[in-house]
Amino acid sequence: MTDETAREQQDGPPALRSFLDLLRIEELDKNLFRGSCHAGAPLRAFGGQVAAQALTAGGRTLDTERAVHSLHGYFLRPGDPTRPIVYEVERIRDGVSYATRRVTAVQRGEVIFTLSASFKRGEESTDRRPTMPPVPGPEELPNPFQAREEAEEADPSSASGFHSLDIRFLPDDAPGIPPEIPGVPQQFVWLRSRSPLPPDDQLLQVCALTYLSDLTLASTTALHLQRPRLQRTEPPATTVTLASLDHAMWFHRPFRADQWLLFAQRSPSAADGRGLALGEFYDRDGVLVASAVQETLLRERHRT
Repeated sequence: MTDETAREQQDGPPALRSFLDLLRIEELDKNLFRGSCHAGAPLRAFGGQVAAQALTAGGRTLDTERAVHSLHGYFLRPGDPTRPIVYEVERIRDGVSYATRRVTAVQRGEVIFTLSASFKRGEESTDRRPTMPPVPGPEELPNPFQAREEAEEADPSSASGFHSLDIRFLPDDAPGIPPEIPGVPQQFVWLRSRSPLPPDDQLLQVCALTYLSDLTLASTTALHLQRPRLQRTEPPATTVTLASLDHAMWFHRPFRADQWLLFAQRSPSAADGRGLALGEFYDRDGVLVASAVQETLLRERHRT
């Protein structure tokens, strides 16, 4: 046991210093890992961090020649941000080109999240992709986390982990944004890790993007009811219960999660207490690097 591990067991998880700390997990045994997650909502672990740590655990059981190309996760119970999470990895398949891992996240003997991820060796093929919308860059847009950062500086115990990233919302009327299709609300967001990430560690880059993908995709399903919390200045007209049910991602091309990525999101359906959101990630060169799909629990209660 290292001195750092001993301190973690005695004093709890160390303070967050950079984005890398959000993905850090401890190897307990073969196929067994442990991590800690900050809160995304009061008393609930942030789902994007749980998914990212689960993917980290699965990826650490493979050689670096295989890169993750897809993941599918289900959020089964709220995670407790005050307690560690144990990640159990099953080595489902190791083929010549493809490998599959299943990861189960457990707290207090109960499964809170499951993840299936597929990895593959790189190969040459034709390349086809769409064109990124010609929207403005992130440099001149406001930082919606500014007020939260100031609060965390005043009270470090309130740190959420979000201070280690950058996010910029594009206004609805920004030039280059495609016209909104009736019944399909959309939003465009620039995202990146604020702290540098190792450029040669593609698993870490993918896990970082998995974390980032859960920041705004769920809120897209509720855009017909309210603006995202980071953009609201007044209480919404209705009370909305919003939670992730499942999350899927496909990684098409290499990228850097510590460089700006445009997250183009739209929601084609909301019904039966559920919402569906689709998202595409583009790098600054306009190259499509990843896609994401999320279904949410979406319930509306009118204020009385």
